[in-house]
Amino acid sequence: RSSAGETMAWSESVDTLLANKDGLAAFRTFLKSEFSEENVEFWLACEDFKKTKSSTKITSKAQKIYSDFIQADAPKEINIDFHTKNHISQSISEPTLSCFDDAQRLIYSLMAKDSFPRFLRSEAYKELVKKQENRNQKRWLPFL
Repeated sequence: RSSAGETMAWSESVDTLLANKDGLAAFRTFLKSEFSEENVEFWLACEDFKKTKSSTKITSKAQKIYSDFIQADAPKEINIDFHTKNHISQSISEPTLSCFDDAQRLIYSLMAKDSFPRFLRSEAYKELVKKQENRNQKRWLPFL
């Protein structure tokens, strides 16, 4: 359960939003409504991938990310430039923990410059902030 302060803090940066469980959930819901949740899903998959220790898991996770998000006609294909996509395609046979870094940076930038400002202007975000503010008022004014 987020406080009004936390909900308001999400507006400070995409990092603050993505690091907060409730913020991430609200952002994902918003992206789903815009049919662009593949961006945050790809970003999260990359974050998880970078923590992988086992070399066999690195290969299998990289293949999964590639087939889900990168390859042509992937079910959740992300919008990245040809050069970045090509670079990943060439390195996917021997993936490293940094093989998706360029694509992840592009998608992060897209979310930060495009989706995030729209999220902050959305009715969904405004409603969350309003709910938190109302909850806080009630907490401090129990006699109401």
